[in-house]
Amino acid sequence: MSTKRWVPSRFNAISKMENGELVLYNSYTGAIASISAEEKSEVMSALKKEGITGNLPENIQALVELGFLVPETVDEDSRASFLHQSLHRTDTMHLILFPTEACNFRCTYCYQTFPQGKMKPEIREGFKRFLEQKAGSLQHLNISWFGGEPMTAFDVIGELSESILKTVKKHNIHYSAEMSTNGYLLTEESFRSLLSWNIRRFMITLDGNAEIHDSRRFLTGGGKTFDRIIENLKAIKDLEEDFEIFIRINFDEDNLNEIPTFLTYLGNLFGKDPRFQIFTRPVGRWGGSNDGDLPICDSRVAETKIWEFTEYGLNSELNMSSSIESALMPTGSVCYAAKPHSFAIGADGQLYKCTCSLDEDFNKVGNLLPDGSMEIDYDKLALWVTSGEEKDAVCQSCFYRPACQGNHCPLYRFRTGNRPCSYEKRKIKQVLRLIWQQNSLNKGDETNESNQTSRFSTSSR
Repeated sequence: MSTKRWVPSRFNAISKMENGELVLYNSYTGAIASISAEEKSEVMSALKKEGITGNLPENIQALVELGFLVPETVDEDSRASFLHQSLHRTDTMHLILFPTEACNFRCTYCYQTFPQGKMKPEIREGFKRFLEQKAGSLQHLNISWFGGEPMTAFDVIGELSESILKTVKKHNIHYSAEMSTNGYLLTEESFRSLLSWNIRRFMITLDGNAEIHDSRRFLTGGGKTFDRIIENLKAIKDLEEDFEIFIRINFDEDNLNEIPTFLTYLGNLFGKDPRFQIFTRPVGRWGGSNDGDLPICDSRVAETKIWEFTEYGLNSELNMSSSIESALMPTGSVCYAAKPHSFAIGADGQLYKCTCSLDEDFNKVGNLLPDGSMEIDYDKLALWVTSGEEKDAVCQSCFYRPACQGNHCPLYRFRTGNRPCSYEKRKIKQVLRLIWQQNSLNKGDETNESNQTSRFSTSSR
């Protein structure tokens, strides 16, 4: 009678903590687990290449349940390929809506040209008809409000949101919504309306203290913006409702040295409130008129500073963005532009795959028509959704394959010919340490006192 052998999954990553603990991660199951210093030797022995046989102790059985150990007969490449097919499910849809393509800011590093005003009435009606026609086959719908600055077309957001809410209620569709906004018009009153429309996740950019921010992110025609955004956020903080606000900090050589001081400032305002989270990213050259003058950071400096600033934020009692941990989940690092059922709908009905290349022809994949139908160029669409692991052998062999599937950024691959690896993947050990640190800060010493292998973050699959 043969004895079953368990071997370590090839999708594992391991990070060691200063106190002797381990953090394990598996990109296929999305499991993240902490291992105490006392258990480390036994667990690492079980995770050796030759694997383990026989009756498994309880803590080692937990490694099986979480996917860190798999039967030696399992074909993990087939598992990953099957997971890839989940992107083609037709009962889920993500739409990025431009209620307007105009903006009240003129940020120095912006790549947009703002050719359109508010979404045309016939396109709004076309969207309502499209969603009603599609609703019968949907189980999940996610809407991202984008621009321009979406809040300058608040009436359009309200009109379409009311229609969306009626449709999803009628068809029992799970609905979520988010918004990228500069925060200038995000008053307490308007924020309450957005929450009533089930828009509960927001990305708001602040690039430093008032002087730095106002020199980079100013009103059209000039004018300061920092103080008003901060006052809006302070008013929102007093609300008791559930929401998430990602405070995005874009950095380059000009503001690099000021970020730690600014994080301390944010910590004094929003620390210990898990609804306010930080998200730091380097400024890039995405095709804007000022590209040649942008003082962007060297790529190695940028990768280091992202996580250095994140750790500094944690030490200032700020939570890091939940999107970082979400990126580690199965398909969590796949760009929306690479997903077949994700489209950006411009104010004139133009359909795009990517919001970072609006003027490029290969990104204009079709049109939304007033009758609710979509005209789609499937040859262009195919360029976006088949550019990843299907054609890249290195991506196929990567431990992070289930999370990004070679498609973290199709646009980057198009423009450079290089492989688009996510910041999380490139610094996975440091990211796992930060997740462990945040978990420890939020839960006190609960994790450290545990004598069991503990799963403190998992995928929803």
